[in-house]
Amino acid sequence: MAVDLLSKLCLFFLKAGALSFGGGYAILHMLQSELVYRNGWITARDFADVVAIAEMTPGPIAVNASTFVGYRLLGPFAAILTTVCIVAIPFVIALAVSIGYQKVRDSRFMKQALSGIRPAVVGLIAAAGCGIADVSFSDTASVGIFLLSTYLLFRSRMHPIVVMLLSGAAGIVLYAVVL
Repeated sequence: MAVDLLSKLCLFFLKAGALSFGGGYAILHMLQSELVYRNGWITARDFADVVAIAEMTPGPIAVNASTFVGYRLLGPFAAILTTVCIVAIPFVIALAVSIGYQKVRDSRFMKQALSGIRPAVVGLIAAAGCGIADVSFSDTASVGIFLLSTYLLFRSRMHPIVVMLLSGAAGIVLYAVVL
């Protein structure tokens, strides 16, 4: 059973890594769809926790998420293997692209392709955000933390790490002491 699950996780993270155009946030919807809804490997709440933990730890969010999921389901060896799987294909692609990019970076075709990909990446990020919002906004306190965080990030230009620390402190106060 564990070998079967490990092979499925590795194949999924290889595929996810190969299709992760636009960075970690763009892949969140795919991760959520496969990990939560299609395969049921983790719950929607677990996925929201994975995203929060992956965001708080250094490194790309998709890599951190793959490490966390591998560890959560099958332990340290699986964490290492799922991490290698999610970075293997992008590493090879990035290496190949970096060699050839200088030749095509000014081409009209490349500029047009990138102009089409950018809005799609925003859509992927928005879809993942909406999916996470479903389980994250469970009461008025969570909505208040979201609104305050959004204000602090966009209006006051507070550093995201500070906003995350303040949000964690607000969660402790609101959920452990007040509510």
